[in-house]
Amino acid sequence: MNEFPETEQQTNASAYPPKPILAQKSQNALVRSIISLFIYGLLFYFMFGQNIAYIAAILVVIIIHESGHFLFMKLFNYSNVKIFIVPLLGAFTSGKKQQVSQAQLSLIILAGPVPGIIIGTVLFWLNNDLQNDTVKMLANAFLIINLLNCLPFYPLDGGRLVETLFFKENHTIRLVFGIISIICLVTLFLYFNSLVMIIVPVLIGLEIYNETKHQKIRDYLRQEKINYHTDYENLPAKDYWLIRDCLIMSFPKKYGSVEPGKYEYSIAEPLFIQHITSVLQVNLKLDLNVFKRILIMLFYILVFVGPIILVTLSSM
Repeated sequence: MNEFPETEQQTNASAYPPKPILAQKSQNALVRSIISLFIYGLLFYFMFGQNIAYIAAILVVIIIHESGHFLFMKLFNYSNVKIFIVPLLGAFTSGKKQQVSQAQLSLIILAGPVPGIIIGTVLFWLNNDLQNDTVKMLANAFLIINLLNCLPFYPLDGGRLVETLFFKENHTIRLVFGIISIICLVTLFLYFNSLVMIIVPVLIGLEIYNETKHQKIRDYLRQEKINYHTDYENLPAKDYWLIRDCLIMSFPKKYGSVEPGKYEYSIAEPLFIQHITSVLQVNLKLDLNVFKRILIMLFYILVFVGPIILVTLSSM
């Protein structure tokens, strides 16, 4: 028995109200990011007792890292590109584009850590002659943060690159990869006694749980020949209300006050819009053959291992 509603019972598109459209709030993303950076630095200072110069170095590294993602998203015509600073946990850059290229997505991912690793390596070698503590601290900040970000675990850039190149659209492999990432990240944070960062694998676990339910909805939509490879703006009203019903039945605790099959607007509609958007998927163009994917992986390994070898040799 199907757990979702049967579409054959409601074939008349006029029976569905228009999908809700939310007015975009005029928000200054730059001001919001600056405030987030200030909060990030403040919390870092009071919780870890680091000096101002060290905190400033961390913030500079984060800004340059996310600016790389930001600039390449803009280069590839992503819309609504924004940088979000998450106090204590780091930052991420988001943007919208329905037709996504595998090659472009790989470049966007690499554009974050690669500049920082290059800057850190150059500063490290310059400091062999300068022997300046500030330059050494800045070089270490660039190298450590960006190299850690290259680890092949989701949601780090290294894990996102591996996923993009080999199994972006395979839900089962992504699920296994996510579980492995959780185990590895928990082990890593416990080893470095970074208990605050344990929240990252916890959030990954919640994301995996929700994504598993989303995939069941997509499987149903595929069975009913409903296109979910689209953006919200182009989603038909009928499909909006159908996916909404699926969400109500898949997340009863979250939407318990809303009745499925009753197509009336509720106060939860803004939440439904966000949730439906996360169910919809982009169109990924697989434009990298095996040879190109291997080349990108070799470059990724060189970027990750190269600086470690150079630093080790210079220390001998």
